[in-house]
Amino acid sequence: MTEPAPSTGSGQALDQAVDEAARLIFAANYVVALVGAGLSVESDIPPFRGPGGLWTKYGEPDMRGYDRFLDDPKQWWEERISRTGSYQELVDALAQAKPNAGHLALKEMEDLGYLKHIITQNIDNLHQEAGSRAITEIHGNRTKLRCLGCGRRWPLDQFAIDELPPTCPDCGGIVKSDTVMFGEPIPRDALDECLLQTEMCDCMLLVGTSAVVYPAAGFPVDVKRNGGRLIEVNPNETPLTDMSDIVLRAPAGRSLPIVMSRLREMAGAR
Repeated sequence: MTEPAPSTGSGQALDQAVDEAARLIFAANYVVALVGAGLSVESDIPPFRGPGGLWTKYGEPDMRGYDRFLDDPKQWWEERISRTGSYQELVDALAQAKPNAGHLALKEMEDLGYLKHIITQNIDNLHQEAGSRAITEIHGNRTKLRCLGCGRRWPLDQFAIDELPPTCPDCGGIVKSDTVMFGEPIPRDALDECLLQTEMCDCMLLVGTSAVVYPAAGFPVDVKRNGGRLIEVNPNETPLTDMSDIVLRAPAGRSLPIVMSRLREMAGAR
């Protein structure tokens, strides 16, 4: 038996795809959202790749960033404090960004019990600002610091940096930004939680993810292999499009609020 072609989205086609997505979410036991940079772009945070991307304008970052940090943490911190250019443009955009309608729809989906967990590849803290609670940040959070020794995290404003490099008051380990650098292993606690959520998931929302960064890009493949369903929410085609059961070919800020409207209608009709 051949799989049906995924639903796409423009005009009537989008309406049909939204209805199908809402029905799938409504019937699922455990929905997880895998969120990528596309959702942040809707909050005016520049992407890294593609037209207008920071790496397109300024060049790709050092692929040995983590190794260089370990070689000289003090120098890394000094450069971080004084850095400008691409780094400063991103810092300014992150500081001004606010949750968009897509973030708020995911928060409401969680409040109503449909969405069980968010795995986000974004570091912007916008899910928390929107009010979501069940979140795993596979690439860390820009508003936090993390000890490389014991893994403890602190909000930036609750950790006094009195020396460079800063050290952990508990174990004496080196403290760095919580965001994951190139070459840095995903923190074990975050990766373990992602694997657990993926194992429980029978319906995964792929929201604004390019599906090219691993290990996150492998989670939907595991869900599909285990018999789960995939709903892609993205204005652009991705490597996961052909694997997806339903495709909403529109930005999350446009399509997810409509999905939530359908879910409210379905809940009221029960």
